[in-house]
Amino acid sequence: MDTPLDATGGRPARFSAAARSLLAVAAGLVVLLAWDASGLDLRVMRLVGGPEGFALREHWFTTQVIHQGGRALSWAVVGFILLANLWPRVLPALTRRERSAWLGITLLCLAVVSVVKRVSLTSCPWDLSEFGGSASYVSHWAFGLQDGGGGHCFPSGHASAAFAFLSGGWVLARAYPRLARVWLCSVIGLGVVYGLGQMLRGAHYPSHTMWTAWICWAVTVGAVLLLKVSQAPGK
Repeated sequence: MDTPLDATGGRPARFSAAARSLLAVAAGLVVLLAWDASGLDLRVMRLVGGPEGFALREHWFTTQVIHQGGRALSWAVVGFILLANLWPRVLPALTRRERSAWLGITLLCLAVVSVVKRVSLTSCPWDLSEFGGSASYVSHWAFGLQDGGGGHCFPSGHASAAFAFLSGGWVLARAYPRLARVWLCSVIGLGVVYGLGQMLRGAHYPSHTMWTAWICWAVTVGAVLLLKVSQAPGK
C-alpha cells in the first residue's frame, strides 16, 4: 500500500508528523533554557518561602494528598498498564505492540529521570541557607560543583509520577482517540499539580518540574518515532 503523502511537499505524512513532533520538542527546550537563564527559579521560591522555611512543607494537603497520594496513584496506573499487558481484555482494541510500548516507554521515562536525579549535585530549595538550610544556590548547569547540601534533587522525581505516563496519549490514539485526549490532559494536569505541590513545600524549583516534563516528553516522542520507523513497510 502506498505511503500517504502530505498536502504540501509530497513527502510522506509520517515524516511530516515526525518533523513537527521533533520541532515542538526542540521549541520546548529553547523555552526551558530561557527560563533557566532568567533566574526566575529563585524569585518564585522567595514568594512562597523565607528564612523560616516553607509554611506548607508539612501541610497535610501537600504531604498526604499531593505527595503520598500522588505516589500511590502512580503505582496504581503502572499496575493498570501492566494489567493491560497481561490481560488483553483490558482495552482490547490495542495491539500487543502498543501495550508493550506503553509499558516500556513509561518505565524508560521513570528510569531516565531517576538516573539524572541520582548523578545531580543540585540540592532542594529547602536546603538553601536563605530558606533555613545550609546550602548555597548553585545552578543545575554548574556540573560537578557542590552547593553544600544533600544534592540529588534535580529534576523532580515526584513530577515523573505523572509525566512518565505521557506515552498513553500516543499509544491510545489509534484505537481510543477520545480516551487518548483525556489521558494526555489528565497526565499534564496531574504533573502540574504535583509540581506546584512540591514547589509550595520547598522541595523543588519550578524548573525541576519543567525539566521532568521535557525529559519525559522527549523520551516519549523519540521512542514513539523509533517504533513507527521500525514498523514501516520494508523494515
